[in-house]
Amino acid sequence: MAGWLFAALQYVLPKYLLTALIYRVARIRHSGFKNWLITRFVDAYDVDLDDVDAKVPDDFRSFNDFFIRELKDGARPIDTDAASVVSPADGRLSQFGSITDGTIVQAKGRDYSVEELLAVDLATAQAFHGGQFATIYLAPFNYHRVHAPVDGTLVAAHYVPGDLFSVNAATAQHVPGLFRRNERLNLHFDTGNGRCMVSLVGALNVGSISTPWTGEIRPRSKGVVESLPLDRHPVTVNKGDLLGWFNMGSTVVMLLQDMSFDAGIELDATVRMGQRLGTRD
Repeated sequence: MAGWLFAALQYVLPKYLLTALIYRVARIRHSGFKNWLITRFVDAYDVDLDDVDAKVPDDFRSFNDFFIRELKDGARPIDTDAASVVSPADGRLSQFGSITDGTIVQAKGRDYSVEELLAVDLATAQAFHGGQFATIYLAPFNYHRVHAPVDGTLVAAHYVPGDLFSVNAATAQHVPGLFRRNERLNLHFDTGNGRCMVSLVGALNVGSISTPWTGEIRPRSKGVVESLPLDRHPVTVNKGDLLGWFNMGSTVVMLLQDMSFDAGIELDATVRMGQRLGTRD
């Protein structure tokens, strides 16, 4: 019942206003305020600071700088098998499996289509029919940078305007089509062995999504799907390379044309960026 009420409340909340407010507060640079905010957040969510490559909270200019913190070199080893697919982020593996009849599982009893998620031409979407997907939920305490799950060439980046529902388990269970309703940035890759798509899904309080190619993208509730230029950074990526980051937390949905998940991968497992999830076929 609590989950249903939480989801229902979001239909009436001024989500864009709240997100804009959080955006501003998270960027306040007053040392006393940002240090207090970072310290309270670390205590509230029991954030693991062992891998952080800076002194907390003093070395961070704002709360947002702490939220998108980098880690020490070697903190996330990348699986070295040339054929492996790794987790693009730290988080909870909330769903994974086959894309059957063009549908992706959102939660028990709820799904959505590849076409709805990608919001592009049918041929691009249908290429993933029969492929595999993984959905990774990034909790507030997680490392919030997103990395390449495979080697590849970035061939397109599409920003899809949309809503800003929360993406936690309660909302995923009770809001139909959550990930195709929320705003998202879809990054398309040619791996030389099929296609890969990594979707950075926006959410309540996610003030923006950033990548090296697009810069910072602020939420927009309406508008057409926008194809973004890719000339700001080399488009060839190696497995484990940085793809982008959430300015506040959210979810990553990964699609691959040709992949098999390892037998030991389990639903709701905690995963870390660079951890092997499966193998390209």
